[in-house]
Amino acid sequence: MSTVALLGQASPQFGLALPLFADRVAAGFPSPAADYIEQALDLNELCISRPAATFFVRVSGDSMVDAGIYPHDVLVVDRSLTPQQGDVVIACLNAELTVKELQLTPCVRLLPRNPRYAPIELAPDQELQIFGVVTTVVRQCRRRHS
Repeated sequence: MSTVALLGQASPQFGLALPLFADRVAAGFPSPAADYIEQALDLNELCISRPAATFFVRVSGDSMVDAGIYPHDVLVVDRSLTPQQGDVVIACLNAELTVKELQLTPCVRLLPRNPRYAPIELAPDQELQIFGVVTTVVRQCRRRHS
């Protein structure tokens, strides 16, 4: 099961605009790179719509790998969004935080995105709290060298 560790609140006063190149990078066959910069891009602006309602969590576990969420990823979570069918959410169930896909119909369930895990069915007496909707996944690509 994937669990999360809270990292902290987004801080809107710090911005760092980095170059965003106009050309896209081919994921298939290579294409010649151009040196044309389209604009400056601040990752805070790209990933955070509502700073006061945003927090970060780090993932542990592999229950969401088929949704592209892996252990050690950092999730950007917006508390101000109303969770909808199919959203990936940070939920609290039985005093434990978890990241899962939210199913609202025909019944409320938390769905893992790894076939090794079963959906989490809610008992009638269980209270489900949604802490927020995951809007962005941040992943380090470079392997750690010892």
